Amino acid sequence: MSRLLRAVSALALLIGSPLALAFDLQDLQRQLSEPAVVKGSFIQEKHLRALPQPLLSRGQFILARDHGLLWLLQTPLRQDYRISAQGIARRDPSGWQSVPSRSAGAEQNRLFFAVLQGDSSGLQRDFALTLEGSAEHWQLRLDPRSLLLKQIFTRIDIAGGRYVERIELQETQGDSTVLRMPDSRGAPALSETERNDFAE
Repeated sequence: MSRLLRAVSALALLIGSPLALAFDLQDLQRQLSEPAVVKGSFIQEKHLRALPQPLLSRGQFILARDHGLLWLLQTPLRQDYRISAQGIARRDPSGWQSVPSRSAGAEQNRLFFAVLQGDSSGLQRDFALTLEGSAEHWQLRLDPRSLLLKQIFTRIDIAGGRYVERIELQETQGDSTVLRMPDSRGAPALSETERNDFAE
């Protein structure tokens, strides 16, 4: 009888241990928000039903935990965006200019900001979140909750490890956007130029 009890106990431990070690949304948020600064390159593919080839754009991003996100588009045209608690701004020859917060581009940039920050509480207001995997290799699915978002997206899939590596937005009209960040890296602080961009 004691042997049977030991076997059942061992089985219970084996079944229970993955739950105890599960990687959850709080763990993901902690992991993604830990570095003070994350920077790297991005490649964005916009797949439109009407076009045989995706529209490609490339650039650099700087995510600062205490300041916001700089999204620096380099090709096919140069355009800088800044996303912070104050809103979204676009740089022109005279400096940073506010972007209407209700534009589709503004909504997408705000979403990227929340995702890169690992802001699961912010995302949960608008999406049902499903997380699978481990700290080294995870996948997060976002299903829109609100009627407005359901009119734009069918789902959003995010994957990564130490940092976010891939975001795919599936739109209701059949178009999609794939954003890849292949070389993200942490940094202890912003450069002087980056600090100035956030301060202006």
